[in-house]
Amino acid sequence: MIELKDFIDELKENKEFADGFDREYEKLKIGYLLKQARKKIGMTQEKMAEKMNTYKGNISRIENHAEDIKLSTLERFAAALDRRLVLSLE
Repeated sequence: MIELKDFIDELKENKEFADGFDREYEKLKIGYLLKQARKKIGMTQEKMAEKMNTYKGNISRIENHAEDIKLSTLERFAAALDRRLVLSLE
């Protein structure tokens, strides 16, 4: 049986697929990092929403669909976790 990574690598030989895949992966990764940071300190989505003065559904949307997320939202998310946001260009 073919492994998922091998299957994706094979599909990524198509440049159009590879470009789209990489863009979507980056969106997924941002949401995943935010969710992991919240969970690491044991904070629920409800508590996070309270600290950010928003709704639980908005926290879920940020964590699961982090596309086009505003920098100010990322900063508020970090602040609610008593963290600071650090950006890097590689």
